Amino acid sequence: MREMIAMYNADMVGRPQTKPAPSFGAQLAALRKARGLTQPQLAQSLGLSVSMLVYYERRACNPTTEFVKKAATVFNVSVDELLDHTLKNSRKSGPPSQLEQRLSAVRQLPRQRQKFLIEILDTFLRDARHPV
Repeated sequence: MREMIAMYNADMVGRPQTKPAPSFGAQLAALRKARGLTQPQLAQSLGLSVSMLVYYERRACNPTTEFVKKAATVFNVSVDELLDHTLKNSRKSGPPSQLEQRLSAVRQLPRQRQKFLIEILDTFLRDARHPV
């Protein structure tokens, strides 16, 4: 029972949150928990005090680049993954445009044919920019 209380207390440093953590803090905490680390354990790995780690997990909106890189290294993830950057498609989904369909077909051609088409396209674009 004492071990369970010690584990609970080690993971729950400070006062309970009253508002949601910023996205970086939530991602940092999620990675920590997924790795089975307590806040004191992660703080030690990062060379921080526990209160500083709590700050990063609960309140920091703009962590320093140095901290983000160090945390990504400790978790063995990319900075993008730690920052939870995902590419969002700003276009509505639907059928591909005619140009996209043609480009897809060109990608299926042998490399030599692709080079030939690129030369033609480059010539066309150069002439279109500088009409005679």
